[in-house]
Amino acid sequence: MASARSPLEGVLVVAIEQAVAAPFCTSRLADAGARVIKIERPEGDFARRYDDVANGQSSYFVWLNRGKESLVLDLSAPEDKAKLAGLIAQADILVQNLKSGALARLGFATEELRVRHPGLICCSITGYGENGPLADRKAYDLLIQAESGLCSITGGPEEPARVGISIVDIATGATAHAAVLEALIARGSTGEGADIHISMFDVMADWSTVPLLHQEGGRPPQRIGMAHPSIAPYGAFATRDGRPILMSIQNDREWAKFCELFLRQPDLVTDQRFATNVDRVRNRLETDRIAAEAFARLDAREGGRLLLEADIAFASVNDMAGLSQHPHLRRITVQTPAGPVELPAPALVLAGIGREYGPVPAIGEHRVLQD
Repeated sequence: MASARSPLEGVLVVAIEQAVAAPFCTSRLADAGARVIKIERPEGDFARRYDDVANGQSSYFVWLNRGKESLVLDLSAPEDKAKLAGLIAQADILVQNLKSGALARLGFATEELRVRHPGLICCSITGYGENGPLADRKAYDLLIQAESGLCSITGGPEEPARVGISIVDIATGATAHAAVLEALIARGSTGEGADIHISMFDVMADWSTVPLLHQEGGRPPQRIGMAHPSIAPYGAFATRDGRPILMSIQNDREWAKFCELFLRQPDLVTDQRFATNVDRVRNRLETDRIAAEAFARLDAREGGRLLLEADIAFASVNDMAGLSQHPHLRRITVQTPAGPVELPAPALVLAGIGREYGPVPAIGEHRVLQD
């Protein structure tokens, strides 16, 4: 596999970051060849101490800080503020997720930085934005899951639940990454940088458009576990050998094939209770009962064979042990201060071109900045 010039080679990123959202963004910039200088407090990014499962190191930190340089600065000290100012003067991109207003109080308001450095792209990540009644609140992933209503539509009927990964942070970091790349493209034409502001709450509100429209359309979404709120049948069904299969009917053509080849009940195709998806959702209990009875007569292997024959989408209901052994799981190895760690490979694949991933830095490892 050939190597190629990294797309962001020569781009300098200053990252005043902690936790997950901003580090997700800058880790992707580092993957693409940018030089990312991570500014850490003397005690380090607190995500370094979230857990110890990756060779005694935090899984979060190892995942999101490969390929970066760690520079410790005490931003209450004038000499370290001067070092940061010098770095920003050279930078193409500044990413920060301090508490709202904190960077300005340190003397680095992004609107002032943009006046001094017109080509600088600033990206600020906050919980609720710069204004409004909650602007000064601390905000973390699960707090925004709750505040945005995401927990209310996650889990089973009994109680709300957390999404099992840091979805708010990841979504916010991905949004910031896309926004920074857009600004880089625009700067290539205009020479002008940008002052980008992204709030975690806004990202989740955007991602929650469909359930919000259902609420405001008079159909409040309900928690229904692994079923789909708008499509039926679409959920997990137990097979005879106790291995559930999650299957999905996306349209009426698929429903017809499912009835004929899997259910062996072709008369259901014209049954007005199930003729359209709207009908099937309206009669969800009966729709799911019919599907469940069919799955219960089959073991998982036979159920999968019939679903393939009918060209119906389905999946195994795996746990993390299943993911660990999954035939489609691609991995990369990154070097860390405690030795190599295997991680899932980033989703981006460039045909015929390999990509190298840099090591995870020890705290303050890069004390002297090299040109």
